[in-house]
Amino acid sequence: MNEIHQSLSFLGTDLLDKIEHSSVVKEIPKDTEILREGQFVKVIPIVLKGLVKVFSRFKEKELLLYYIRPQESCIMSFAASLQNDPSKIHAVTEEDSRILLLPVGEVAGWITQFPSINTLFYQQYNLRYSELLDTISHVIFDKMDKRLLDYLIERSKLKKENPIKVSHRQIANELGTAREVISRVMKKLELEGKVYQHTNSIEIKGR
Repeated sequence: MNEIHQSLSFLGTDLLDKIEHSSVVKEIPKDTEILREGQFVKVIPIVLKGLVKVFSRFKEKELLLYYIRPQESCIMSFAASLQNDPSKIHAVTEEDSRILLLPVGEVAGWITQFPSINTLFYQQYNLRYSELLDTISHVIFDKMDKRLLDYLIERSKLKKENPIKVSHRQIANELGTAREVISRVMKKLELEGKVYQHTNSIEIKGR
């Protein structure tokens, strides 16, 4: 459990001791669903290692909302748990991940006892709010070629890889559009020299 103290030292020793006593750390493989829409939230995740994708789904289409990186949590899970509401989002591990699971019943008490945990979730709220505003701005104002290239650049940073192993269908799901649209726009970006499509991956040129 020393990893918890090292990763979340800003929470303070007293709270971390309680977290160690009451919480569980789980190794969760890539592509594992850890939360689905309609499910009641029993634990709040904090990512210690890896990456978790949070998205919404409507009529078989997905829209990427944000990624949870190390030392971050899911503010939408936190909000749903406090209100005892069912989840409005899906969460899936994007990589093999190690996740600290905080029991909802304990978190409710910690909020009043330890101000540092409020700071954590306020920071997450501000971060996610900014990301969601960016997503809305991209959807409303940006053309698909810019949205797609920005998506590829951000994914390359998150995954620390270039070329990126991702399919046109997955990109379409995360950007809330059709696979045919992504294939057409990807070809345009390739002709402009901004990307190169390998058999099973996409390379961002100039990076």
